[in-house]
Amino acid sequence: MQGWNRSSRFAQQSFALWVLVFAGIAWMFPEIFQWIGPAITPLLGIIMFGMGLTLKGADFRLVFQRPGPVLAGVCLQFIIMPATAWIVATALGLPPELAAGVMLVGACPGGTASNVIVYLSKGDVPLSVTMTSISNLLAPLLTPFLLWWLAGSWLPVDPGSMVLSILQVVILPIVLGLLVRRFFPVTVRRATEALPLISVTAIVIIVAGVVALNADSLGKTALPVILAVILHNGLGLLLGYWCARALRLDEPRSRAVSIEVGMQNSGLAVALALAHLNPIAALPGAIFSVWHNISGSLLATYWSRKGRAKTRPTQAATG
Repeated sequence: MQGWNRSSRFAQQSFALWVLVFAGIAWMFPEIFQWIGPAITPLLGIIMFGMGLTLKGADFRLVFQRPGPVLAGVCLQFIIMPATAWIVATALGLPPELAAGVMLVGACPGGTASNVIVYLSKGDVPLSVTMTSISNLLAPLLTPFLLWWLAGSWLPVDPGSMVLSILQVVILPIVLGLLVRRFFPVTVRRATEALPLISVTAIVIIVAGVVALNADSLGKTALPVILAVILHNGLGLLLGYWCARALRLDEPRSRAVSIEVGMQNSGLAVALALAHLNPIAALPGAIFSVWHNISGSLLATYWSRKGRAKTRPTQAATG
């Protein structure tokens, strides 16, 4: 058990590094990873199944106990990220495939890695977990509609088939995970130690596969996509925090909302782009997978140090 704990912690802490390493290898030697394309959707299903295994009744009870912060956070999630995606894609004049890919990332729900980042940033972890759960459960309705509304003029979007895809790769695995946790709690408690390692491995493989599929065009599109992803993610984190503060949420809740808004389920964006758009449209999701973990970790470090700095004068005064 301790071995799994150490391996999972190491995988989480070095996640961005592994993604960068394998993305670089996939770019230089795409033939090694091109076989991954058809496996991306099942891999995402494994990640969402793992999310279902970690969910508890308390994660949903918070919706009824503290509906205000949860409702505010989820609304901001599905307003800020789609709106800023459209603004960034339009302002940068991205080609239609890349613009649709950026907006697909914006229309997706919150990512599971956000919960760890919120914990490290001394934010409200129960609120973060609840927001992630609710936004992913709302995804079959909101993600296809938002993409059709925002990107329909760039590329043809079939909301109906996208709804079915999200039900298959998000909702069904989460429900199965919840059921397995309900009926096999002891086994699940033992298995959850390995879940972070499995999720990190799956995301690294997904990113490598997308890079390999786009290796030929990546040299021309890398810089504008990276710029779009950095702007999109940064605006999400910034606006998420200040909108939460404007709604009079306290500091821990505002931090949770900021990170939940800025960190997306980019793996879902990749899977949907490959299934319903094209491989180039999957690039923003793949790059977002790398960048939002880097920016989230930097923000968590800043907030945690800021919290320690505030406690030092108090400790000195009482000492």
